Amino acid sequence: MTMAEYSSLLSDLSENITNEDLEQLKSACKEDIPEDQSNNITSSKEWFSYLEKNDKLAQDNLSYIEHIFEISRRPDLLTRVIEYRTTVLKISEDDEIDTKLTRIPSAKKYKDIIRQPSEDEIIKLAPPPKKA
Repeated sequence: MTMAEYSSLLSDLSENITNEDLEQLKSACKEDIPEDQSNNITSSKEWFSYLEKNDKLAQDNLSYIEHIFEISRRPDLLTRVIEYRTTVLKISEDDEIDTKLTRIPSAKKYKDIIRQPSEDEIIKLAPPPKKA
């Protein structure tokens, strides 16, 4: 697992967070960021580095931002984090391994929404009943 993949995840997320989004994300974690600190955070990169300094974020600890993206209704960002977690960290919701990551059941829900159903899963509609 490399720092490079983690850095590219953060910069990818940053590119998708506007100033408006940032305000929303900051308000979602206002219990964890004192207001005077929060006012000094003017970019998503600063937000991430604040979280890192306060042990809320690390390359193998993403549950906090998953939670924040979830309550901020950003399934797009959440999905990216989950993809990183499952492909880079090889930790999926199905692995019953004891890690620092909290299980977030609704993260699965988002993944299912985004995943295209396979042929078998698409329920074949029964033909309309023939008129008697």
